[in-house]
Amino acid sequence: MGVIQMRIDNRLIHGQATASWVGHLQPDHILVVNDDAARDPVLSQLYSRALQARKLQATLYYQVQKPLFSNIPPGVKTSVMEIEKAVEYLNTEVGSKEKIMIITRFPSDALALIDRGVNPGEIIIGNQIIIRGTRPVKINRFIWVTPQQAEIYREIASRGFSLQIKIMPSDRGEDFLKALSNKGL
Repeated sequence: MGVIQMRIDNRLIHGQATASWVGHLQPDHILVVNDDAARDPVLSQLYSRALQARKLQATLYYQVQKPLFSNIPPGVKTSVMEIEKAVEYLNTEVGSKEKIMIITRFPSDALALIDRGVNPGEIIIGNQIIIRGTRPVKINRFIWVTPQQAEIYREIASRGFSLQIKIMPSDRGEDFLKALSNKGL
């Protein structure tokens, strides 16, 4: 099967958007790929178990008061991996047969995966919040990008990938490079 989607969203696994994308794509496996998240035992444990355990349902709700992960099939595996481990896994017999959705925190994570041979079916830009100590440009109400990140996004595009802004699967996609250019990046 392979990587059906790579989503760049620095919230990683989170509420409504993740649930909607999983329901839309119906992956076998969600790989959260970010070295810092994978090395953080608390975050790694939380993300790895969030979908299966559904223990967050009692405290986290959508705006419509729907339990957080209630519409995600319980059979969807989730893993939090460092970049190198993710590439190794994708090249295993098991990994190569799965329908995989990758979520990376930063465009640099996505580029590192692409540099190592990962070839996603599509690349979606999700939320990119302001990171303390940076001076990003507001692209829209969900996405803030630094000039350095804009260079990385352009490098990804130069490898033949289209980058689309889509928070939810039902959103009409917007060309991300055009949005960058419109904001002077």
